[in-house]
Order: sequence, then C-alpha cells, then structure tokens
Amino acid sequence: MDTRRLILFVIFSFSIMLLWDAWQQQHAPAPVAQQEAVQTSPADKPQENGFKLSQGSRIAVKTDRYAAVIDTVGGDLRQLSLLEHKADDNSGPYELMSDASADKLYVAQTGLKGDGLPTHYVTFTAAETNYSLQEGQDTLEVRLTAPETNGVAVDKVYRFHRGQYLIDVQYEIKNNSDKAISPSVYYQIIHDNESNQGSKMMPTFTGGAYFTEADKYNKVKFDEMAKKDVSINAKDGWVGLVQHYFVSAWVPQSTAERKFYTTKLSEHDFSIGTILPVGEIAAGNSKTVDAKLFSGPQAQEDLEAAAPGLEYVVDYGILTVIAKPLMWLLTHIHELVKNWGIAIIVLTILIKAAFFKLSASGYRNMAHLREIAPRMQALKDKFGDDKQKLQQAMMEMYRTEKINPMGGCLPILVQIPVFISLYWVLLGSVELRHAPFFGWIQDLSATDPYFVLPVLMGATMIIQTFLNPPPTDPIQAKVMKIMPVAFSIFFFFFPAGLVLYWLVNNILSIWQQWAINRMIHAEAVAKKGHGK
Repeated sequence: MDTRRLILFVIFSFSIMLLWDAWQQQHAPAPVAQQEAVQTSPADKPQENGFKLSQGSRIAVKTDRYAAVIDTVGGDLRQLSLLEHKADDNSGPYELMSDASADKLYVAQTGLKGDGLPTHYVTFTAAETNYSLQEGQDTLEVRLTAPETNGVAVDKVYRFHRGQYLIDVQYEIKNNSDKAISPSVYYQIIHDNESNQGSKMMPTFTGGAYFTEADKYNKVKFDEMAKKDVSINAKDGWVGLVQHYFVSAWVPQSTAERKFYTTKLSEHDFSIGTILPVGEIAAGNSKTVDAKLFSGPQAQEDLEAAAPGLEYVVDYGILTVIAKPLMWLLTHIHELVKNWGIAIIVLTILIKAAFFKLSASGYRNMAHLREIAPRMQALKDKFGDDKQKLQQAMMEMYRTEKINPMGGCLPILVQIPVFISLYWVLLGSVELRHAPFFGWIQDLSATDPYFVLPVLMGATMIIQTFLNPPPTDPIQAKVMKIMPVAFSIFFFFFPAGLVLYWLVNNILSIWQQWAINRMIHAEAVAKKGHGK
C-alpha cells in the first residue's frame, strides 16, 4: 500500500468511526425493557397544549459553587447556576437548570406517594426566602414544611455542602396519626428534548441515563421516551439526565428495590426518575428518607466520589480502555504545567515517542518508495496499459530493493485507535471547557475563532505530500493536492484542543519523515557510488 492510499485510508477509517458512532446514536435499539410507565400523578400525563409548572414563592440559595432557586410548589429545584463554570457566551455563570423558558426546561423534583402525602404539587413553607453559605460554614440547610394532612407531618430538607456538587435531599416523616402508613418516594428530572443538543457539525447527546450493578450504564434517548414510556425494576443504582460536559443524577440512599421510569409530559417535555418504597411507618413513629442529587460538571474525581458508576457518564465508547488512561495522563501533565494547551502538546510528544520506532519503520518504507518513484514511473511508461506485466515488474522491483509495499500500513493501523480515543477525550472533557491556551485561543473546547490552527494544519499536510512518494496516477495526484484543503475545512469545526494535537503531531511527523528521507536518500546515493 503506497503513501497516498495510506493517508486516504487513515482519513476514511477515522470518518467511518465517527459515522458509525453517529449511526449508533440515531438507530441503536433501546437498551431497556419497555413496559407500562410509572405516573407520579395523573397531572403528569401527556398534555396536548404543552407542559407548564405551577409557581409559588421563590427561595434563593447561594453557596461557593451554586446559585439556586427552590420553588415552594413541590420544593422543586427550579434553577441552578454553576458559579465556577461560565455560560457558553461567557456572559455569566453556566445555567444548568431553569424553568424560565418554555424552550428550555430543566427541573429536579421529588415527592411522596400515599394518602395525603406531599407530591410535587403541594405548596411548602420555609422560614426564609434567602439562604447563603457564610464564611467558615461548611453546610447550608434549607428546610421546607408541608401542610400536615391526616396527622402526617413532612419536612423536606436540602443540605448544600462547601466545595461539592452533591446535594443531600431528605424527607422527615412524622406519623402522628392512629394508623400505620406505607408511603413511596420518587425522584425525577424534567427536561425538554430540544435544548443542549450541540451543533449540526458537532452533535452531542442529551437524554436520560441510569446505572445498576446488574445492567451497568445505559442511556435513554428522548426519541425512545416519545415512543413509549420506559419502566425498569432494579435492586440498586441511580437515574439522571446527561448532557455534554454536565450531569444531574438522583442517587437514593435506600437499599430498597426501585423502579426507573420515563414519562412523556408533552410533545417536547419528558421526565425520567425512580420510585421506591419507604417502608411501613407505625402510628406515632418517624422516619427519614435520604437521597443525594449530583448536579454539576463531569469531572472524573467528583463523579467517582458521588456514586458507583456515575463516572461512566463521561462516555468514550468502545475505546474507553485507551481513552481513560490518556485522560489520566493528560490530567497529571496539567497538574505540572498548569495549562491544558501545553498539556496537550506534552501528551502529543509522549504519544509520538511511544510510537517512534513503529512510525520510523513506516517512514523508512515511504522513503524507499520515494527513491524508486522515478523507476516506477519508467515501468509504467514502458508497459503502458498492460497491468499484468506492470504488476509483475513492480513486484520484482519490490523484491530486489527489499521493500514491503504494505510496510507503511501497520504503523498507521496501530495508531488509529489512539488517535480516535484522544479525539473523544478532548471532545468530552469538561476540564477543557473554556480552558485558555495562549493569545487568541481562550477556549480549547471551542473552534479556533480565527481558524489559524486549521490553516496551519493544512500547511503541514501540504508539506507532508512533498515528503511522500509522488503519485504516478494523475487523478490521485490531484486528489492529494485537494486533500489538505478539504481536511483543513473539516478541522474548522473541531475543538481547538483537538486541532492543536493534530498540528503538533504533524510537525513531529514531518521532522521524523524528513530526517528518515534524508538518511535513505544518502544511503541510495552511496549505493550508486559503489556501483551496486
């Protein structure tokens, strides 16, 4: 396989992997059994005229990581901004949850099921309307009280913690009645099916997800929810909403068996949640029901600490076994250099060093092909359209010169999984979101605003074409001239961090290929000088 075919093969393979991943997201069968869905309330059934949330009084909460709004109706978490992460347009903190717009709905709800117990439709009361985590304070508590019904008193308590994206949500149930009760508790997230979907060139997944020890990590697309409500029985696990860079997940602390469900609320709004039994509460007794809500960025360390399996929301696909070590190495390099762009450059150099000998064998083969290119052209001129004789003559030349025409293929095949794994690492790592490099590049997760890196990338590809054996076929020669331009345009839509990796890799490849070409050419000249 000659150089031009190798380059086309790499591009084709990379594209096929991306297309396959996109096809799977669009057409893969639902990973869950679909049965009758759990309805938390009759009012949660699909609404023809859209889905609207009732509003009561608003309670503002401020911590070192959150600016939140809790509504007294249901004690819902209606708004949640991440103070340490900027909005996409840098206009302020990133707004993860919101009920301010019909086009973007993202709310965390809970409730109790049982005669007279407070669902997310009941209006709670609170002692204050503003809560703030003070200096030296590690925990902030927001207590909401439901109207006592049938002798049962219920408090819903939020506890926010300094330095954490994990919120404790607790129900305190006091059964002051004269009979036992057996309530259930549910936790759900409401989200629309149109926002946070990425761009047409770089689509991203937003949808439901759940994890159990038995079934591991599964995603549930809104398209699946629209076709039929989902219901799954499980012995453990969490359920949540995943989007690019961020996740919200309900993690019940009870060991009771639970049911995961989805519900279509309107044409554009869906809920995904879990319901589980609280157990019997005898007359005169009390019980607390605990859950945790993780809501924040997909940082591996935070995810692993929050719940088993939550780290899988950073989904690298079938190449996770390669991608996770690359991310681990990239993170540790960043701890030393304190700049994600420099960390990418250092990682690129390390990867190049790891494949140095393997790449060198491929480049030597290319260099030999480059040296015999004039003789190959002569054979083509001699035999013309007689392909059989031309092939025989070429194979004889390969044998005489001890050249393996497939020798350049293996090094590239081995490196393709690493290239693709790093692509997913750089595309999916929240650590690179709004991470600056130098100068005009202030966000390695976004495209280069002035397209400098893609243009330089195209320039390095043009240089590589001059270092490779020249194509003997005129059509292939034209394709190789167009390819750097086409590939540069393709990279206009890639994150700057990924383009930076490819650019540095190309520069290192050019240096290595130039050095080997020079060495092989010197050997060829010396060989001619000795009359061999």
